[in-house]
Amino acid sequence: MSKTQILAVAVVVALLPLTAAAQKAAKEKSLYDIHINHFFAATASNPAQLASFKMKLVDQVCQAAGGPCKYTGKDMKTAHQGMGITTADFNALVEDLVGALDKFKVGAAEKNQLLGVLGPMQGQIVEKR
Repeated sequence: MSKTQILAVAVVVALLPLTAAAQKAAKEKSLYDIHINHFFAATASNPAQLASFKMKLVDQVCQAAGGPCKYTGKDMKTAHQGMGITTADFNALVEDLVGALDKFKVGAAEKNQLLGVLGPMQGQIVEKR
């Protein structure tokens, strides 16, 4: 699988919580039940903010995967400051990502490469262990 395909899968997975179905589920279930969707509620409800978020995410993953993109957003610590993200929240995102990578039959080497990019960010994103 090419880096472009891995990037596409990563972006789709990262944006799963922003889909209409996830927004509907957020209204029907408690925050506990939906793990991480509540972190994206404000972004998903604002089209301009959502477009900016998507572009920054694409650029960040593309750059991290060795692509030609240049991420110009905030560093991860600043971007997630005050959100109260826990280790369990971070792990839930990783589980969603692995599930999507498996669904799209991404090879083990490529999956590990992408997870290897995400893993080191945990210390900058997680505020509550």
